[in-house]
Amino acid sequence: MNLVTKHGVILEKTINSFECLGVLNPATMQEGNTVHVFYRAVRDGNFSTIGYCKLDGPLKVVERSKTPILYPETPEEFQGVEDPRISKIEDTYYLSYSAYDGINVFGAFATSKDLKTFNRKGIITPRLTFEEYSKLIKKNFQKINRMHLVFYNLFNRYKLSNLIKNKIHVWDKNIVFFSKKINGKFAVLHRLYPSIQILYFDSPEELTKEFWEDYISNLQKHIVLSPKYKFENSHIGAGCPPIETKDGWLLIYHSAQLTHKEYTYHACAALLDLENPNKVIARLKTPLFSPTESYEKEGYVANVVFPTGTAIFNKELYIYYGAADSCVAVASININTLLTELKKSKNEKNNKK
Repeated sequence: MNLVTKHGVILEKTINSFECLGVLNPATMQEGNTVHVFYRAVRDGNFSTIGYCKLDGPLKVVERSKTPILYPETPEEFQGVEDPRISKIEDTYYLSYSAYDGINVFGAFATSKDLKTFNRKGIITPRLTFEEYSKLIKKNFQKINRMHLVFYNLFNRYKLSNLIKNKIHVWDKNIVFFSKKINGKFAVLHRLYPSIQILYFDSPEELTKEFWEDYISNLQKHIVLSPKYKFENSHIGAGCPPIETKDGWLLIYHSAQLTHKEYTYHACAALLDLENPNKVIARLKTPLFSPTESYEKEGYVANVVFPTGTAIFNKELYIYYGAADSCVAVASININTLLTELKKSKNEKNNKK
């Protein structure tokens, strides 16, 4: 979309060992003129921690920690804590992230009152093996987008190759909290390949295996967005925490397009109903922005823009994203202009309700 301005790279890797391979996919929390940035920091061997820096205004880095603010502590996080997002609900910050043990990826979160000390709350996504997941999906395959079977089949072949002896669990990532409770419950976007689903819960303790078995058996009713357009032909996932506007929840998400055996990741936008975010009000029919610059097209993983955080200054929506899995960059668009463009697309057919 030519209404987007790209401001370039604001964070790059350093000689510090924890971020010597790359920095990417930042969570952002705006407080007045300050933007707190929690980014994925990668060291040699593709081990990830979460680093921190502070911005004065949307672009100027004025402080940067020389050590990680969050690092692996549990077996599920052995290979890294990755791709954070952050939301504030009442007086508490919710930092969600992907826990990666080298084989499996789970969605987890931690809370904080001061953005300095974080209290881990653990994994909130299903701990189901692919065998268990596939049985639940196959039982209801006529109701569910058949693409949900692709991920299972892919990893089933992977397992049968005998390269891995451990149990392989279903991957669930891109965990993003809404900034307020909806109907008294936490509302969280997540991604069971290839779509974006919504999860409501009162407490993490209720997210038992039985809960997830029922949830996945009725997965269709939890899907918010499924891949629809050419630039989404592989999969999509929640990007930045939804922004509450008078027109609805503004969701900046990512899509993966498979072309000639290579992926291109785009930034996309949709508008969800304020009272019932399962309901899609509008959705852009073209990407919000795509890899066009050298720092987006060349890097650890080529052709990637991966939006994960936002801030608003003078009606300008700044979108913070990982570029080519190597650095952190920023793009912006007037938020009213974006909402106007979205409302032009209101003929989006709601997936249910």
